Amino acid sequence: MAAFAAIVQPMSGGPVTDNPLKRTPLHALHVELGAKMVPFAGYDMPVQYPTGILKEHVHTRMAAGLFDVSHMGQGWLIGTGADAALERLVPGELRELTPGRIRYTLLLNDAGGILDDLMVTRPVDRADRLFLVVNAACKDQDFAHIAAAVGHGLRVERLEDRALLALQGPGAALAMARVAPEAAAMGFMTARPLSVAGFACLVSRSGYTGEDGYEISVPAGDADALARALLADPTVKPIGLGARDSLRLEAGLCLYGHDIDTTTTPIEAGLAWTIGKRRRAEGGFPGAERILAELKAGPKRRRVGILPEGRAPAREHTQITDANGSPIGEVTSGGFGPTANGPIAMGYVAASAAAVGTKVNLVVRDQPRPARIVAMPFVPHRYHKA
Repeated sequence: MAAFAAIVQPMSGGPVTDNPLKRTPLHALHVELGAKMVPFAGYDMPVQYPTGILKEHVHTRMAAGLFDVSHMGQGWLIGTGADAALERLVPGELRELTPGRIRYTLLLNDAGGILDDLMVTRPVDRADRLFLVVNAACKDQDFAHIAAAVGHGLRVERLEDRALLALQGPGAALAMARVAPEAAAMGFMTARPLSVAGFACLVSRSGYTGEDGYEISVPAGDADALARALLADPTVKPIGLGARDSLRLEAGLCLYGHDIDTTTTPIEAGLAWTIGKRRRAEGGFPGAERILAELKAGPKRRRVGILPEGRAPAREHTQITDANGSPIGEVTSGGFGPTANGPIAMGYVAASAAAVGTKVNLVVRDQPRPARIVAMPFVPHRYHKA
């Protein structure tokens, strides 16, 4: 299915090499459960289990799915003034981040392009540091970039000995409460240390499916036992990267290296909400001149949702044209949305064609197929707001 094409290809972030694939701490469990394994960002990762991508997607929307996202980069930025130092690299307001809160933000280059998107947490129990989670394909350059830029007195400590699990779906809270009762009281985009099935973890109420859920950072040596404890709940099923891709597409969420990269700015990408009021007023982040100008005058292109007519999906790199056949943009993610019950896509078009309802064509196999610009998400978010 076209929606899953992106996840079986190596993500951007470097050329394909002959280096052996890395394995997460849950690799043996994936094999035991019959997962189909594929190369992804340098790791051997499960794309699907025997029930298949469609059923995994539906199960996550209806109950609770368990994802292995241990390939992501986890680390501490340690030292007094870590928040102010990191603000020099991102447009988010980090100094205002209170203990136990998480912020989604963007590493930028000097042209305002996006080097990566990441989650930043201020722990409730460690005042001298921030917890960072970055994308797998970018983690080496991300941590090196941050370490080089923050200066003396601060250091990056990569957490190579930890796994990361994501429990997602409307049944996630109840499943989590059975092994960590305190998790039920957490609000969206908060984090705290918790004992989960007897293991010391850092738990955040967040995720990348559009559903309620949690991400659980756990020592690598405890990951297998923790995953088995969660899967012992009959409402929890293992979910691979295929369904993760279709879930995040339905939720209108960007995949780095596809929907956002070094050539896109936060404003073009529809991520202006990541730029806080103070940062808009004072600037001081990479590419601020261009980004603040786009905030004021608008960008030349915008990321949009696209709804093709008929049942044929539009894949990544599909050309988008206007009613006269003139090229106006390109699809960056596309495929079949099981919950949306049809083909869906997102991509970039000229700002003049970005209004909801605009009719466009998608050039599939050299044939223009009708579509229209629609609002995202394709499936409503169901995050838990305390």
